[in-house]
Amino acid sequence: MRIRKTAAFLAIFGCMATSVGGLRAEEPLSAIDWLSNAVEAPKVVVPPVIPQAKPVDDVSRNATPEAVVTTKLGAPSRDAVGLVPSSVTGLPTRFWGTSSSQSLAAELNNLRPDLPPPLAELIRRVLLAELAPPIDSGSAEVLFLARVDALLALGALDQAKALLDRADPGTVSLFQRWFDASLLIGDEDAACARMLRQPDLSPTYPARIFCMARAGDWTAANLTLSTAKALDAIPLAEDALLARFLDTELFEGEAPLPVPTRVTPLAFRMHEAIGEPLSLSTLPNAFAFAALSENGGWKPRITAAERLARTGAIPPSRLLASYSERQPAASGGVWDRAEAVQAFEVALIARDPNAVATQLPKAVRTMRRAGLEPALAAMFGEALLGLPLPEATRKAATRLMMLSPAYEAAAQADVLATDTAEIWTAVATGDTAALSRLQQTGHLDAVETAVAAAFTTDEISTPMGALIEGGNLGLATLRSVKMMEDGTSADPKALEDGLRSLRRLGLIDIARRMALFVLITRPGE
Repeated sequence: MRIRKTAAFLAIFGCMATSVGGLRAEEPLSAIDWLSNAVEAPKVVVPPVIPQAKPVDDVSRNATPEAVVTTKLGAPSRDAVGLVPSSVTGLPTRFWGTSSSQSLAAELNNLRPDLPPPLAELIRRVLLAELAPPIDSGSAEVLFLARVDALLALGALDQAKALLDRADPGTVSLFQRWFDASLLIGDEDAACARMLRQPDLSPTYPARIFCMARAGDWTAANLTLSTAKALDAIPLAEDALLARFLDTELFEGEAPLPVPTRVTPLAFRMHEAIGEPLSLSTLPNAFAFAALSENGGWKPRITAAERLARTGAIPPSRLLASYSERQPAASGGVWDRAEAVQAFEVALIARDPNAVATQLPKAVRTMRRAGLEPALAAMFGEALLGLPLPEATRKAATRLMMLSPAYEAAAQADVLATDTAEIWTAVATGDTAALSRLQQTGHLDAVETAVAAAFTTDEISTPMGALIEGGNLGLATLRSVKMMEDGTSADPKALEDGLRSLRRLGLIDIARRMALFVLITRPGE
């Protein structure tokens, strides 16, 4: 038995010891700092060149040709990989123009993850589009990594994983992201199976131990942990977590482990497995995706869905599905929102104007307090068109219709409240004459003035104009989004410049929806 254990130890040591030297010196793989240290690039050791005489019978003893490393010529760049064709996104194929991969990646990394809904929709369209790669696209695939990281930061894990699947995550940096996305989505068994059979990647100790245990090979997992400890190749905190993960009963009755200073998806899943789940409230958006699983409670699932719906990481229909699972058994917070949305949906399905008039104000009020009014508008705004509602209810209905994709149809129909701000309808219909007239009255505040100016004048700043004229539409788009990323708190001048730039880029619908979002949802409206 001792001989077999020693042999197993040596086999594991032979497979993994090469990774120990560079384990702590490895540089971060991403602008996001919560990736698991799941794999690392295999270390290639080049033997020293020792001059020696060539045997006279070299050819007769070894006539086989030398190994040749091959590379596919003309292989498609991952920077060009997308999920949605240009015919659907409306973005031109040469969207990136002559912008460098590094400048585009820097702009993406600089965006906040909680963008206003219209801008979040635009960014997702850009991130998922099939586009010609940047002119300097190379094997580093800088832009593709930045696109994946932006989706992960938003919490759009389904889309990030689908993009990685399309590209084939066969490199260390891509597999790192694919593995973590799989863990948070709840597909850890598939992630582990691929990791353990991937010969060109070197799993680190924590990932290998986790995956061995998931595969039911507890003996190998424990032996691997012993190997790591013997080599002093694993920090004490990770050692403690892995030890509990492998034998929870052994630590029964002991105090919970301290919260890690750096929570990764791998640590998050192991804490969950040992019955010491970590709070999601302070973790990045991507971790909220893990709470959408049906294995958890209904309230955490609603809370996670609300958080992700705010950033557009999940469609509003998924939030509606979470609200509609069952009847709330309590009140306050998420339960009030679930009850209000359920009652409002029932009234809308019945097309009962009286029932809608009763339920609509409460639904708008509760969702607005939680920053979810745009999500409610996406769910039901269009369905309100054509309903003969009493004037007392039309103000709430107007908000939802004007925040929905059907804003223009609503503005052109006789369904809005009589006291609807004229600037709302002028923006929704693109009525520049009305906007000019409103400007001349001098009655507009700073935000309204900025919005009106953005739609009535075409002159944009010289740097932005140069980007657009030069065909660098992608960089111009990202910088326009950056100007307005603060939403209702954005500086009026930045808002004006951003909206005008979107118009020049041909993104009229996004410009109108962003203007309406700011006008309608700002404090005091």
